[in-house]
Amino acid sequence: MSATLLTTDGLWRALTRRDRLFLIAGPCVIESPTHPHRVAARVKAVTAELGIPYVFKASYDKANRSSLGSYRGPGLARGLEILASVRERHRVPILTDVHEVTQVDEAAAVADVLQIPAFLCRQTDLVVAAAATGKIVNVKKGQFMAPWDMGAVLQKAASTGNHRIMVTERGFTFGYNNLVVDMRSFPVLRSFGFPVIFDVTHSVQRPGGLGDRSGGDAHFIDTLGPAGVAAGVNGLFMEVHENPARALSDGPNAYRLGRLRALLLRLQRVQHAAHVARG
Repeated sequence: MSATLLTTDGLWRALTRRDRLFLIAGPCVIESPTHPHRVAARVKAVTAELGIPYVFKASYDKANRSSLGSYRGPGLARGLEILASVRERHRVPILTDVHEVTQVDEAAAVADVLQIPAFLCRQTDLVVAAAATGKIVNVKKGQFMAPWDMGAVLQKAASTGNHRIMVTERGFTFGYNNLVVDMRSFPVLRSFGFPVIFDVTHSVQRPGGLGDRSGGDAHFIDTLGPAGVAAGVNGLFMEVHENPARALSDGPNAYRLGRLRALLLRLQRVQHAAHVARG
């Protein structure tokens, strides 16, 4: 991204180019007032070098936690204040989750992309309210949803007249405390006519797998990431952290920030080969 932030239309054009991937990345949750700035600066430096459009992500409140004692974040008001400072200082567009209709307008005043969490993708009022803001909306496919069932969800958003909608695959519940990614999901989701994103970090999560918190198999990101890109996704969603073992949320499935550049180079080569093969 340039030093000047793109308009909503400009960002949408950057995210929908068929000849290159984009990246949505950041920590799972806002851990402190300074931590998002450190992550945004490092990821922006890598993506700028590689020519990858970048959107910073972090949540102000992780409402879906395994236990009452799990860290949730600074909350709506303080969290949006921190995200606004990241946007202004680093000149990067911002994505954040919205959990309730009452949060939508405040979040839309700061964020460039509003995200509907996977567990809330069937909440009609929330989906419609987010899309009605005119902002880009990313709807995560629920872990309980077949890919073809997402067509109705996306049409709820499009019914507002806003067609700047994206849909994200993040794995499907497979037995207890486990997720799998069905690569057939990607062409099905593409058939709806909206950009498709692969959340490669939550796809290796083990929900509730550590009892009072979720586990994960982050080492599989290096396998699943290229597979999803070869299947034709438009962008990648990743939670990244400089030290996943110390992350306050979703550390076991976060990608180590120091390894990001090498992975993105691999993904670019796979994307180029897949794009050429598809003509």
